[in-house]
Amino acid sequence: MTQEKTIDCPYCGGPARVDPGNPYRPFCSRRCKMIDLGDWLDESNRIPDPSGSVPSAAGDGYDPDGQPPH
Repeated sequence: MTQEKTIDCPYCGGPARVDPGNPYRPFCSRRCKMIDLGDWLDESNRIPDPSGSVPSAAGDGYDPDGQPPH
């Protein structure tokens, strides 16, 4: 008898199968995968800037209306 290899789901901490039969790996379910994706999309999750700088409101080429810099 072979025991399934599992890891902790990064979102809820429950067991998540690691085998190719789990389309949501490393998550345990579609729900956890989609909640995590939503956190990235609304910028609740971010990869820190190694320089520690915070973009300024002026002169950084960023326009909240989506317009390119002039």
